[in-house]
Amino acid sequence: MYAARSSARASIVLLCALLALVSGGLVLDRPAQAQSSGSWHTWGEFEGSAGDYHTSMSFPTGPMIDADVSTDSRGGGVGVISGQSNWLSAGTPIGAKYGSSRNQPYLNLRPQADRADSPSRTDYAFDVPVPPGGWAFALGDVDADQVKVIAKGPDGATLTASELGFQGAFNYCGAASAGGPSCSGDGTDQPTWNAATRTLVGNAAAADTDGASGWFEPTVPVKSLTFMFTRRSGFPVYQTWFASLGCDVTGTVTDSGAPSAGTELNILDSSGSLVESATTGDDGSYAFPDYLIGGEYTVELIAPDGKIVDGDIRRQADLSACPAAPTDFQLRDIVPTSVSGNVSTAEGQQLGGVAVTIALEDDTTRTTVTDSDGDYLFDDVPAGDHVITIDEPEGYDYAGADQRDITVVPAQTTPITGQDFLLAAQARLLGLAIACEEPLPGVTATLTRPDGSTESTVTDADGLYSFAGLAAGIYTVAVDVPEGHSADTPTTQNVRVVDTDVSGVHFYYSEPTAVTGTVTGPDGEPTGGVALTVTPRGGSPEQATTGDDGTYGIGNLPSGSHTVRITAPDGYEVDGEAERTVSNSSTCGDAVADFALLESDDPGDPTTDPGGPSAKPNGETDDGEVDPSGVANGDDLPGTGLSARIALVSALFLLAAGAVMIAAAKARRDEDTGLTL
Repeated sequence: MYAARSSARASIVLLCALLALVSGGLVLDRPAQAQSSGSWHTWGEFEGSAGDYHTSMSFPTGPMIDADVSTDSRGGGVGVISGQSNWLSAGTPIGAKYGSSRNQPYLNLRPQADRADSPSRTDYAFDVPVPPGGWAFALGDVDADQVKVIAKGPDGATLTASELGFQGAFNYCGAASAGGPSCSGDGTDQPTWNAATRTLVGNAAAADTDGASGWFEPTVPVKSLTFMFTRRSGFPVYQTWFASLGCDVTGTVTDSGAPSAGTELNILDSSGSLVESATTGDDGSYAFPDYLIGGEYTVELIAPDGKIVDGDIRRQADLSACPAAPTDFQLRDIVPTSVSGNVSTAEGQQLGGVAVTIALEDDTTRTTVTDSDGDYLFDDVPAGDHVITIDEPEGYDYAGADQRDITVVPAQTTPITGQDFLLAAQARLLGLAIACEEPLPGVTATLTRPDGSTESTVTDADGLYSFAGLAAGIYTVAVDVPEGHSADTPTTQNVRVVDTDVSGVHFYYSEPTAVTGTVTGPDGEPTGGVALTVTPRGGSPEQATTGDDGTYGIGNLPSGSHTVRITAPDGYEVDGEAERTVSNSSTCGDAVADFALLESDDPGDPTTDPGGPSAKPNGETDDGEVDPSGVANGDDLPGTGLSARIALVSALFLLAAGAVMIAAAKARRDEDTGLTL
């Protein structure tokens, strides 16, 4: 599929690759940039074996989102590819926005088997939902094949075609890919996007061309992504690229109007989790470089000792466009009297972002939130009796007092500390989705609470789902059945929750399988053109024929027991049973039924070929091709096709004709000599 390069062109490619590597090394620790910059994603080591490969994929932009990748692709030409020979140039639509992918890796995969009924399934399980607006993926070399795209949001809902954000088809080969095509060819072939089935389909003729691609920019958060790749013809391989746009989150911290140097700040993702920390420079400025455009980020200022944030300690960063508006903070000295405390769990987890309110004696209130260390502080608290409360976070119960009463005496300067709140996390419900003894990511699990309300999530790379903050009661957990799977257990379970975590609520699935095998002849060599009938469990009979290598296969079958019957070609008989029952229930792997043929004592009609009723001499068929089933196995010469009976009759005829000729010759000789018998 890849065109050969001349030695001169190969030298140029290698030189460009070297220059790219050198230049790449120069920008690994790049400074902050105000304008958006495109980056292609990195891949981990490609491990495993055919039918069970694993790798990882990482966003180079913050907040450093990772995906665990698993696939049941067959082997041969698969893995993480360097991008030196095939790339998406700046002349392609995606390259124009995200930059050239030259020398940037991508993933090569194939179907589960090179048959139209055995697609491969590749799952991307992201550790956190990927926000919309600043990332894309491209599917390449989709010409004689097709790829179905299935994505799910953090709530378990399957994305619609519109939400997948198909941006268009293109071809990265030939002159159509301005800016440096990575392969030869006319570069005109493009796939078609079928929105109804969310499938990218290659050309109508299923012709094996080069460079046919499509790209997507999802418009809603994505928690899991699945590609179902199906062969239509030819040698099926497809490519996957990921790219993202980054922009810097910046700002300045001042202390009573002067720059505040060495002040610590945190950036949090949409879930409130800490991503990374930074400190201000001598001029009071800070930067979190190269964060994913479109993401929801919060910047948090950690006030130094003796200081308090003048205003909100957490502020939303706006990355809807680049450059982003600065996120600035101000500090000032603490004014007596101050009141401080902490919010945590009995297990020692510090709870940030919890709203804390102090109700003053004069009936006014003030509110702040805890920082990532669970700490809060009020200052300039007047004399009087006051009450401190918190907004109890969802999923937690008080493990101690639900309010704190304090008294500030007139002219007090001593800080009041230790006004802590202790919480206990409510019970969780956890379980796994398992297919063929392997974790199954991307399964939607839905919890129905005792009051009828529902909540959904998606299983992660380990097949795990969990629901937290559950009060005592009876709950129902239901899961969906991912495409290409069947449920081995009920998809709904009722669970009683008391006051502790409930685990072990698992769901089991089977993957689609195949019945495969090999047919060999009397000499043990593979035999092509042999007909077999496969009747799957609960299904209708399907026909298969062995190829030149003697193998056959029927895919996309449920796990279970299947019946296979072989039809022995004329001149052969089956060595053993002609019908067998094979099972793959316990292993979820392919069921295998091999057969061997022996020469038959009753060869049958000499004019009948194993491949059909109109065979020609030497195994030649009507279309001029040579049918290997018409050639004797292990013999360079074709069989004569004469039966023993015909041979005997022919021999007797020749003997009789010889006797007549001898008698006639003797009569002529006797006549010539005048002798009589």
